[in-house]
Amino acid sequence: MTAQDELRLLPWAGPDGKPCYLSTGDQGGYVSRLADHIEAYQLGMASQLLEHARQVLDDDTEDLEELHLLAAQLTSALRGVLRVATSRGRRPVASGHRRRD
Repeated sequence: MTAQDELRLLPWAGPDGKPCYLSTGDQGGYVSRLADHIEAYQLGMASQLLEHARQVLDDDTEDLEELHLLAAQLTSALRGVLRVATSRGRRPVASGHRRRD
């Protein structure tokens, strides 16, 4: 593996729950683009879920079942967002692209 071929943490786990990695030598390849799309989807869903959480918490009803479901969804979304952040923190910035911080 060359210095350019680093490993990218993918936004999904393997069948046994272990992390999946991709050699980043071909950043424009199919799996790399698929991972980019999944990461964008995960971040978008987390943003929508955050807005939903705000609405649920602003509501005066104390529906414990809905709060439990919300907590489970927020946990899942946070797991995905942390995985994206970890992956992006490890990736070198491609030439011609700037990392948004």
